[in-house]
Amino acid sequence: MTDVMTHGLKTMAIKINIQPTSEDLTGKSHWWGFPDLPEAMDWPCGDDGETLLTFICQIRLEEIAALDPEGRLPHKGMLWFFADLDYFLGDLDAPCGGSGEWTAGSFRVLYSDDSSDLHTHEYYYEDSEPAVLKAEEITFQTTSETDFGFKLLGMPAMTEGYENENEGLMSLLQLDEEERWGLRFFDCGTVNFMVPTDRQRDDFSEATFFLHSS
Repeated sequence: MTDVMTHGLKTMAIKINIQPTSEDLTGKSHWWGFPDLPEAMDWPCGDDGETLLTFICQIRLEEIAALDPEGRLPHKGMLWFFADLDYFLGDLDAPCGGSGEWTAGSFRVLYSDDSSDLHTHEYYYEDSEPAVLKAEEITFQTTSETDFGFKLLGMPAMTEGYENENEGLMSLLQLDEEERWGLRFFDCGTVNFMVPTDRQRDDFSEATFFLHSS
């Protein structure tokens, strides 16, 4: 299996199913909650260098290896996703990147090939309440590359208005709206973390971030 991505677009994506759970999700794939990071890796801040980016999810890559036979992602280690999403979760005083491509400081994709020694990074309000939504369990299944919903890989479900910017890119992670969390992207929108199709498969340094609404 080559370590270099091919230019051809793939026809399969990985659907992310998200559900509440009472289980301890430390060190496992999960949505929201606190990130479990290597000791040398910090919770990233936004453009101001002070405000923590919203932690979205962590993906233990061994869990999706069987659903990624082309090797578009590494098959060991952990991926973490962060972005300025508080505004879209109802905090209207939080930074808002708007539609289109966001600045590099408003999101981050982190990767480590070693997920054996992780430390939970916790963040609380002054009243000792967690400053995050409760962690939820993730399961995976295959889906069409252009489906709506929450998914890894494939292509964005919405591309009108920024087709040219997506040339040579694939969707690394897609987020859709979810009423249960109050998550809305303006008018029926989606967001996509994008990466070049010809990158080294463990290289996420050129990730970009797009928000599209109808």
